[in-house]
Amino acid sequence: MEIRELLKQTDRLPNVPDVVRQLIQQLNNPAADYGEIAKKVSNDQTLSLKILRLVNSAHFGLSRKVSSIEQAVVMLGMVRLKTLVIASGIAGSVQEVKGIDLKKFWSDAFQVAALSKWFAEQGSQINPDVAFTAGLIHNIGQLLLHLADPIKAQAIQALIEESNCSPDEAEKECFGFTSQEAGQALLDMWKFPKELGEAVLQYKHPASADNPSPLAAIVNLATLVHLATHKGESAEILQAKFPEDIAVLAGISSNTCDVLEEALILDSGLSSLA
Repeated sequence: MEIRELLKQTDRLPNVPDVVRQLIQQLNNPAADYGEIAKKVSNDQTLSLKILRLVNSAHFGLSRKVSSIEQAVVMLGMVRLKTLVIASGIAGSVQEVKGIDLKKFWSDAFQVAALSKWFAEQGSQINPDVAFTAGLIHNIGQLLLHLADPIKAQAIQALIEESNCSPDEAEKECFGFTSQEAGQALLDMWKFPKELGEAVLQYKHPASADNPSPLAAIVNLATLVHLATHKGESAEILQAKFPEDIAVLAGISSNTCDVLEEALILDSGLSSLA
């Protein structure tokens, strides 16, 4: 199979609301009309209900109930609301994927997204909202492989265990391309900012790319910390193996390594969307 054949199967691709695509396309545009975007979100009943349910949850601790997207903008600000719209729209893009626990998949994605935003805020030149979005969709190619051929996709893990090969090698053996390549192709088809596709393509090995992406380095660090939390590693263990070369590529502050404990306890606050 070739990637273009996969992308032709439009009925199997994630279905992201147009307003969410528009919002992502406008992330780096200072002249974007977010008031108009907020109106479009209000008109999407499914999307707006999800967001309002989350906004009114205990995590946000608002002093009064929010009953409209316009009120949510006032109470939270458009900057914060943007991440909620993007997270809700992307997570709702598929309803069922054979071989993948979607609740866990999106919970993990939300956490990587929150960590990516956190790293971007540590002195880097990366827009935190762009970093959040890159973290959220970093593994969307895996969804594509399972949507295209769930039996073949589920055979990848068995191949890794039997042949002791890398995930990239197993994906190429089964499909002819990696999940990162598939993810980049999908984002290009959606006309998302080029930097997002590059980040998805490079995040596993950002330093080895011909034109290394600082955004990919941000996502790489986020996945490293997320894995450390799953393993229950302490800040000291994480600091000892923290990749300084990737941190330099990401452009983050040199003292970020000293505050990794903050990253380890970060809560995305988005788990109810999964």
